[in-house]
Amino acid sequence: MESQLGEGASVGVEGTRLEELAPEPLLTRDYETRPSLVYERLRQQHGPVAPVDLLGVPAWLVLGYREALQVLQDDGGWPKGLQHWRARTDGEVPADWPLGPSLEVNHVLIQGGPGYGSLRTAWDAALKPFQDPGRPQAKRLKAAVTAYADELITLVGQGGGTGVADLSAQFSRPLPLMVASHLLGFPGSQGDDALMDMWRVLDAGPDAEPALERLLATLAELAAVKLEKPGDDFPSHLLAAHPGLSLDELARELFMLLGMVSDHVGILMSNTVVDVISGDGGVRASLSAGMIRETMNRVVMRKPPLVNFVPRFAAEDTPLGNYTIRAGDPVWVSAAAAHADPLFADHVASGSTISTRAHLSWGAGPRQCPARELASTVAAVGVGRLFERFSDLELALPADQLPWRSSPFMRGLRSLPVRYELVPGTPPGRAPALPPAPEPEAAEPVLPDRSARQRSSLWRYLTGLIRSGR
Repeated sequence: MESQLGEGASVGVEGTRLEELAPEPLLTRDYETRPSLVYERLRQQHGPVAPVDLLGVPAWLVLGYREALQVLQDDGGWPKGLQHWRARTDGEVPADWPLGPSLEVNHVLIQGGPGYGSLRTAWDAALKPFQDPGRPQAKRLKAAVTAYADELITLVGQGGGTGVADLSAQFSRPLPLMVASHLLGFPGSQGDDALMDMWRVLDAGPDAEPALERLLATLAELAAVKLEKPGDDFPSHLLAAHPGLSLDELARELFMLLGMVSDHVGILMSNTVVDVISGDGGVRASLSAGMIRETMNRVVMRKPPLVNFVPRFAAEDTPLGNYTIRAGDPVWVSAAAAHADPLFADHVASGSTISTRAHLSWGAGPRQCPARELASTVAAVGVGRLFERFSDLELALPADQLPWRSSPFMRGLRSLPVRYELVPGTPPGRAPALPPAPEPEAAEPVLPDRSARQRSSLWRYLTGLIRSGR
């Protein structure tokens, strides 16, 4: 496949500095509302790689599918790790750059260098019990997802068997956070306050910074507990696989798991629901036939939750697209733009029931998301339970009027208003607690502590949404 430029496109000259190209701001109002148009304009002007301005800092944005794979699959030529960033080393990145704090947290998705290999191996080992469908932990996690989904749907039903609900605020966002709390081994509902702080961090509002401080402190306390008394949970398995982790390092990894599971999965569920209830009969039929994952694969081709990956850096001067990327330049791969690359998208059959697996939603190459199977399972079970317990779901707004929120990394719905009708008499599930015994499949699931739930900030918030909607 050959890269093509539109009329008036600029061809890079070897040795031209990124800063000299006068990159245009990426995060504009147009990007917030119609990012596909922004990507296409950049593609027409520059080809598959374009210089952009990220809140005052110049960077390369990879728009082409082939070029995206070239970067993602070559960890040596395009490494992660802020130590590779020439402008940062030279003091040219402002100290108050808004994206700085999120990139400075040196967890497994950001980290480069010699320590990454052992950390990634530990992550894979710690996640395996929860991602291997034959393991008891994975079976119990799937049961927990079903039970938490039923809890949330039952709470929606307290507003009536029929009504209007915001499935983003009342289901898609809280469900993966509740599942993450299960994975982290928070006792009872004690993690709910931490989950609300994670929500504040993801929303990046005025209270995001104090929320992040509280959240990291809470996760450090949890890490200390797991170090003293390990359980059958992710932090304990991670410590067993990487005993050299400090409490601060473990807290950062737990923070990453919360963020990776929560926002990505929540957006994927909301987008899938919209695709199903606004689509044609074939979409609904494929879902009823149990092909939820195929539906999700089609959704992430058009609307991937993670639109831009964290930056990589050129290890040496390297041709990419129509430019030569200088050593130390930051390169952001855009999965959303790559999926829309005509040289790739034109070969994907849009009407096929069977979707392509060539999407980049989880990355590609050796640094592909370690929790992709876990996240896919949570999303599939959650969406499946929605359509089992609601006999009817309709958008309360036209699909093209749904409000979106965009960030440099993610793009998802601000709200998902629906008119619903519950299936009468559908029994809710039960949320299993983590077992104290070493044989988790033998532990009898128990009902959650309802009084503790009612006292938690998360549950008070969700209950308040029901009351305000009456």
